[in-house]
Amino acid sequence: MNSELNVDQTTLVNAWQENLSNILKPGDVAEVAADEGNPNAIRIHIGAAGRQEYSFDFQCTYVDSREVKVDLIDVERDGATTDERNENVQGMVGDYTRHIHECAQTLQQITHH
Repeated sequence: MNSELNVDQTTLVNAWQENLSNILKPGDVAEVAADEGNPNAIRIHIGAAGRQEYSFDFQCTYVDSREVKVDLIDVERDGATTDERNENVQGMVGDYTRHIHECAQTLQQITHH
């Protein structure tokens, strides 16, 4: 049974900001913000640890109170948009997408009543 998301966006953003950092690899930095155009979505910016200076932008949309849809918006390297079809980048995108889903599972205590 699908149920609507009944958590305000500010609470959601704060919970994600607090929890996502614990799930990512040490050195990775996450910034979570409200999606201004969709009250059931958040924007996630992840700065990857390491010398390659990759950063990733995702939109995470709640389909219902338990399930999220994760879309890659942009990948940058040294501040410039880069080709996300690169095998190394695809691996990183896959890892971060899994981490985002893992965080959503962790947060079901507040999103699914």
